[in-house]
Amino acid sequence: MYTYKYPHPALTVDAIVFAREEGRTKVLLIERKNEPCKGCWAFPGGFMNIDETAEEAVVRELEEETGLRLNKLNQIGAFSRVDRDPRERVVTIAFFAVIDKAVEVAGGDDASKAEWHDIKRLPELAFDHSDIIKEAIKRAKFLF
Repeated sequence: MYTYKYPHPALTVDAIVFAREEGRTKVLLIERKNEPCKGCWAFPGGFMNIDETAEEAVVRELEEETGLRLNKLNQIGAFSRVDRDPRERVVTIAFFAVIDKAVEVAGGDDASKAEWHDIKRLPELAFDHSDIIKEAIKRAKFLF
């Protein structure tokens, strides 16, 4: 097997799902079950498998961690701040979707909980997710 001279970053995906309910906009968050950031709120997401596209990975991670199955999410972009994840060098590709109402969700896999939160009253978010949601809101604004 060939070994590259230079280290490679890991690749993750994050799903930012917005829902409109009673005139308010909510976002789907999970409470992390494992370190790093155990007990903190974050977007559903995780590491991309070697045999899947980013689009396939975000659909899989969203369903594994919340039970919500969406077949299409819109790409926001890549987030690559060097210190964004304490485990290793990680770049994430973030995606968003807007659905008509907050449907029932449940924590699974790496999530101890999955809940909808009002975007005007968000808890402190893990990693760089506060930066990501700002960009997601800009991109999804026309859909609200």
